[in-house]
Amino acid sequence: MPHSRPNGRFWIWLSITVALILQAAPWPGELDPFRPSLVLLVTFYWVLALPHRVNVGSALLVGLLWDLMLGSTLGVRGLMMAIVCYLVALNFQVLRNLSLLQQALLIAMLTLLGKLIEFWAEYLVSEVTFEPQRTWAVLLNFILWPWLFLLLRRMRRKFSIR
Repeated sequence: MPHSRPNGRFWIWLSITVALILQAAPWPGELDPFRPSLVLLVTFYWVLALPHRVNVGSALLVGLLWDLMLGSTLGVRGLMMAIVCYLVALNFQVLRNLSLLQQALLIAMLTLLGKLIEFWAEYLVSEVTFEPQRTWAVLLNFILWPWLFLLLRRMRRKFSIR
């Protein structure tokens, strides 16, 4: 009888689901601008680690789920996730060979780009104003990336996700 190992897709989607739940958790009003984009960071990790499993289509789906969860304009975060994850997938071999600090810097820049795309897409369909304090989350994403990267890599190795 062949030995079967659990499907890695379950663990990938479980981590994304946990990130979506944590993203929806309420924060105090004065700390809300510092809310990290956990969904974006987790999706970045999986696109970087397993681009054959998690790709631009997966990022679009996650972004649409994120929009549904927040009750915002459908497709705004989906578009943002697809564009920035495309940039990660396009350069995943280069990004893998960078140090964690260099990766964190690039992830911060991609997060800033994502925030600008999100604002632009929302601006096209409704009257919104740019709130510069929302960009503080980029700094927190920069700080969280190495820790999240190591945590998810440990999970990937423990459960032999390929």
